[in-house]
Amino acid sequence: MDKRQLRAFICVFEERNITHAAELLHVTQPALSSTIKALEDELDTQLFIRKPRGVDVTEHARMLYPHACRMINDMDVLASRFSKRQSQTELTIGIEQDIPSSCLSYLLATIQHNLDNVQLTLDPGCTGNIRLGCESLRCEDELFITLFDDTYALAYPVDHPISQIDELTLAHLYNQNWILYPESNFHQRFQLFYDSSVGGNNTNAGSFSLALDLVEAGFGLTIAPSLLIKSRCHLASRQLPSYPLPHRIGICYTIQALENYGVSQLLSVLNKSV
Repeated sequence: MDKRQLRAFICVFEERNITHAAELLHVTQPALSSTIKALEDELDTQLFIRKPRGVDVTEHARMLYPHACRMINDMDVLASRFSKRQSQTELTIGIEQDIPSSCLSYLLATIQHNLDNVQLTLDPGCTGNIRLGCESLRCEDELFITLFDDTYALAYPVDHPISQIDELTLAHLYNQNWILYPESNFHQRFQLFYDSSVGGNNTNAGSFSLALDLVEAGFGLTIAPSLLIKSRCHLASRQLPSYPLPHRIGICYTIQALENYGVSQLLSVLNKSV
C-alpha cells in the first residue's frame, strides 16, 4: 500500500466515478482501475462495486476512508517537515558578555517576526556568523550596525547617599569605594573617575554583571552600561560628572558573513529599523 494507491482510493471514494476520478488525478481510466485493483488485492477485499454509471462503496471502503485520509495527511506533514528542515539556513549568533536582556529580546523578536526557515543558534562569546556586542569590541575587519545608543553611568545602591546629591561632581566621588575592571579595555576610559578615589577600598570584577553584583552587595560604586544597571531593581544610576561616555550595542559582522542568507536577510531588516 503506497501513497499513490491511497490517493486514488480517496478520489474514487469521493467522486463515486472512475472516469471523473481519473480526470482529477490526470491519469487514464485503465491506469486508475489497475491501481484500485492492486489495492483491493493487497487488502484482500472489495472496495467498490462497479456500476454502468459510477461505483458504489462497500463497508470496507467506508472503514478504510478515514484511515486513508489520516495516512495521506501524516505523509504530507512528514514530507513537509523534512523539506523545510533541508531548506533551512543555519544562523549562529554570538552573544557577548554583559548584553542586557532587553537588547537580546529585541533581536530575537526581530528574527522571529521577519525570518523564515532559519535554524537559529545562540552561543556565548566571540563566535558565530554575526555577534551581538558593543562597538568598542568589534574586530578590525568587522562592520557594525548600531541597535542601541547606550551610555555608561554611575551605579550605586538605591539607598546610597549619592542619591541625595542634586548635581554630582568629581569631588563627590573622593574616598568612595570602587569596583574596578583592571583586565578590561574599559578600565582606561574610567580612569578619570577612579583617580578621584584616593583613599577608597577598591574591589575588582571581571565583567559588568559581576561588578553590579558587588554593588548590590555593598562593596562600592561602579561604572556600567545604563541599560544593564536598569535591569537591577536594587540599584540606581545617574550620569557621570563629565562628558557622556557612549556605549553602543549592535551587530558585528564581516563582509563574508553576508554570503549567509539568514545574515543578509536579518541585516536588511535591521538596517531599515535603525
